[in-house]
Amino acid sequence: MPILNQFKTLVIDEFEDEKFHLPPHTHTYYEIIYIKKGSGVHHLNNNLLPYKTGDLFVISPEDEHYFDIKKSTRFFYIKFTDNYFNSKQNLTCDEFLIHTPESFMRDKTLKETVLKLDDPCKTILKNTIENIAAYNCKTDVSTSPIVFYQILSIFGLIKETMRGQNLVVKGNSIDNEQITSYIHQNIYNPKLVQIKVIANHFNIAETYFSAYFKRTFSISYRDYIHNLRTTLIEKRIHNNQLPIKQIAYEFGFTDESHLSNYFKKRKNMKPTDFKKT
Repeated sequence: MPILNQFKTLVIDEFEDEKFHLPPHTHTYYEIIYIKKGSGVHHLNNNLLPYKTGDLFVISPEDEHYFDIKKSTRFFYIKFTDNYFNSKQNLTCDEFLIHTPESFMRDKTLKETVLKLDDPCKTILKNTIENIAAYNCKTDVSTSPIVFYQILSIFGLIKETMRGQNLVVKGNSIDNEQITSYIHQNIYNPKLVQIKVIANHFNIAETYFSAYFKRTFSISYRDYIHNLRTTLIEKRIHNNQLPIKQIAYEFGFTDESHLSNYFKKRKNMKPTDFKKT
């Protein structure tokens, strides 16, 4: 799947397509996408979200998406990197310092729901987009405080709309210590450390969680789990206090044979042989 990159901190883009010009893709930056006109279906992380004129979507890094256009669609894109908001913390209110726009955009609720803006919010959003488009023709928008506050106001509209739909968006920053703590506490239960389960626990899109984990810990989530489980099993065996059958039960294996095959695949020896070393 193509991965799109962007090096400028902020890019404003507007275009119209009868057939979306990109295949299913992901990217390393954030996008706010406003539908100026048209209709179709937005494919976002395996969710099918019908769209129409006036709709708004937020996309975070590693989200997988594309548009299936039914009626010629004019898109307005606001694309920015991590550095955009980080470089303007002096302009940001306290709430956005604690719950950053980037963490807000990663929330999986926003990937599963079409926002239903009411009439006042629709008008404000349309005017905000027009303001940003007009300013984009005059100056470098990436350094403009006016454009920055216009973009922040879009997040305010999203939050107000979510409250009206009784949908909760946590928008909390990812806590790496909480993630590792969760894994170590639940490593004995294979179901609780499945990617879909831990991503749901932290209210993060599944596709984003896998990529975030590898980028943060320099190891894939799957390998981290296997390494941790194997290390703990080694310690149990060396302690020589529990029979292999009980260790298999402790770590959620179906039986001793299942554990033996798992261990041999990673250590090139059976647990009984490892016990003798």
